[in-house]
Amino acid sequence: MRPPAPPAREDYPGRVSGDTQCRTGLDFGLLKDTFMATVEKFSGVEPKMSGQRGLIKRPGSGQGTHQLLRRLLFSEYFILYISIAYFLILAIFKPALYQPANLSNMLANAWPLFAIATGQTFVLLIGGIDLSQTSVMAMTSVAGAVVMVESASATVLERSPLWGHLLTEEGGILAGSSFAVAAAVMVMLLIGMFIGLLNGLAVARFNMPAFMVTLVSMTFFSAVAIYLTQSENIRGIPETFLKMGNGDMISLYVGEKASKITRRDILSFITYPALLSMALGFVGHIVLTRTVLGRQIYAVGANRAAAAVSGVPVKRVIILVFMISGFCAAVASILYTARLEAGRPTLGENLLLDVVGAAVIGGTSLFGGKGKIHWTFMGVLFFVLLSNSLNLLNLSAFYIDMVKGAIILLAALTDVTRTRLLAREA
Repeated sequence: MRPPAPPAREDYPGRVSGDTQCRTGLDFGLLKDTFMATVEKFSGVEPKMSGQRGLIKRPGSGQGTHQLLRRLLFSEYFILYISIAYFLILAIFKPALYQPANLSNMLANAWPLFAIATGQTFVLLIGGIDLSQTSVMAMTSVAGAVVMVESASATVLERSPLWGHLLTEEGGILAGSSFAVAAAVMVMLLIGMFIGLLNGLAVARFNMPAFMVTLVSMTFFSAVAIYLTQSENIRGIPETFLKMGNGDMISLYVGEKASKITRRDILSFITYPALLSMALGFVGHIVLTRTVLGRQIYAVGANRAAAAVSGVPVKRVIILVFMISGFCAAVASILYTARLEAGRPTLGENLLLDVVGAAVIGGTSLFGGKGKIHWTFMGVLFFVLLSNSLNLLNLSAFYIDMVKGAIILLAALTDVTRTRLLAREA
């Protein structure tokens, strides 16, 4: 369609403004709309028109599928849809995947991972990363065990520098005390927050990269935990503490009617780890969505310099975020220590990939400023499902780690793609 003829020369006041036509007779507004529609046709972005003229419609073929894919890609429940589809498809080939015992096992693995991934989400939101969470778990596991164990083996721990001082055959510091468990939990949480405080101070006060600071912390505190125990586990954990990792409020029995049911046949449904992790996640959600600190965290992650100019106490926010991360790592350490029934100096040594992967796969951006706690929860579910399914396929640990790494890379690429498309639409 030819553009309309330009008005007479005298109608122009000597300049071109808005979408008016120039003296050559070309409608620049129409040219702009035509060009943008051509580019956006291949980029997958809906065309935006500068006015009411030149409305360009997309061909009808495949439009519905295209719109559906875009909705899925930009949906905050994208990873949940992927998880459901993955589960349904794989269940056809591996019926063991949906057996009640396997489902119960996957949930048991999800709760401690969700606790520690919640803390990682806070750090990622400010554009950082906390590699020291696994060393916090190891350090707090050993410290808690030293406080509350009821007995210790001289044969196993005699080479430990703690033996004869803080650990004896009669147990730990508060062995036999009625408040030993409470004191141990408090010590674990305080140590986790203290390590987070050290990380936060180094990042905020000395402007050191979070990656380097937490890498050093991970190496140092992991080595300290191993040195204190000489790589030996500290057993003799009180039964009261063990319930936090193995206890349940509601259990289910799925099977034929029997006169005698063993404990192995009873499946945990609502457990103490579930309650603790969900409570932690709920508090994290409230902090991010309903408090001033939450808004400041997003502001720092979106643009640290602009946040500082706007009056946000950037340094204080960074320190608090790393302390929250250490606290969440300590909570996860409590759950894992209780589940494994020992203070382990190597606790969580292979968990870092799962923690970061779960947060990133859920949708939390590695560049900061974007993420939610329920996104992380969905990422945890997907990562636990992925690990469980790969184990059911009898793959070696090397192949499992390779697949996990590829999935995390794919999630990062997806995040970059979504960010670019959103920026182009804006």
